Amino acid sequence: MTTAKHEVPTPAVTGRRLTYLTFALIVVAYLAIIKISGTLIAGWADEDDTLTTRGVVFTMLIPLGLSVVFTYGVIAALGWWRPVMKDDRPVNRWVWVVPAILLGAILLGINYSALSEKGWLFIVCLLIATQFVGWGEEGMFRGIGVTVLRQHGLREGQVALWSSLIFGVVHLSNAFTGGGSGAIAQAAIVSIAGYFFYLTRRVSGSNAVNSVMHGLFDFSLLTGTVILLDQQAYVGTFAPLLAYPILVIILLVRRKSIEPAGRADATATPS
Repeated sequence: MTTAKHEVPTPAVTGRRLTYLTFALIVVAYLAIIKISGTLIAGWADEDDTLTTRGVVFTMLIPLGLSVVFTYGVIAALGWWRPVMKDDRPVNRWVWVVPAILLGAILLGINYSALSEKGWLFIVCLLIATQFVGWGEEGMFRGIGVTVLRQHGLREGQVALWSSLIFGVVHLSNAFTGGGSGAIAQAAIVSIAGYFFYLTRRVSGSNAVNSVMHGLFDFSLLTGTVILLDQQAYVGTFAPLLAYPILVIILLVRRKSIEPAGRADATATPS
């Protein structure tokens, strides 16, 4: 069979096959590790906030670290290192605007003044913990999730849509751990963020870039909100939030030019 003149070949997914049900069970196990171990470890350490270095270690770093070990253990067991960590389905180069705007929002959103008062050990622990968030969630949803959907033959637009929706729906679990009705709005916002990270994976060709960006984005948000509640409000916190509508507008306007011309499968724009 010959390849069309401008068509980008679709690489086969190697390793074991994974059913949707098995993937769902893996996601549930991933969530259970974070929620249950987080509750048990925080209770054992008598810590219930993230305002101190000790609090970050016991409420975030340790349970999130366990989830990362689980995620990449699953990837290794499936034999999916390459399809998870490498993305061979490029998009047009202008899509680099997505990680560029996210990076700008991160740099503007970090509360440098308040962080400096916390000390270097707190900063390092928070950076590591948020990187665990990025590598864990991107490994699970943009890594394993995208690979599962592609393995089942979905068009790339469907992969973008469903991987982002799954990512958002999983965050509805926060409704049962103190998030309340706000978890629904969070799930919707997280779904949109999931699409941004999906495009970052595609344009960079690597799941590492979106993992690092994800962790830094969370780090930026936390420095201006949850972590530093004992500080005055930081106006830079709005920068990461403004990145969402800016990117949504850009992607809606240029949605038809995301995929390279002549590509066989459907556009990466969720529809």
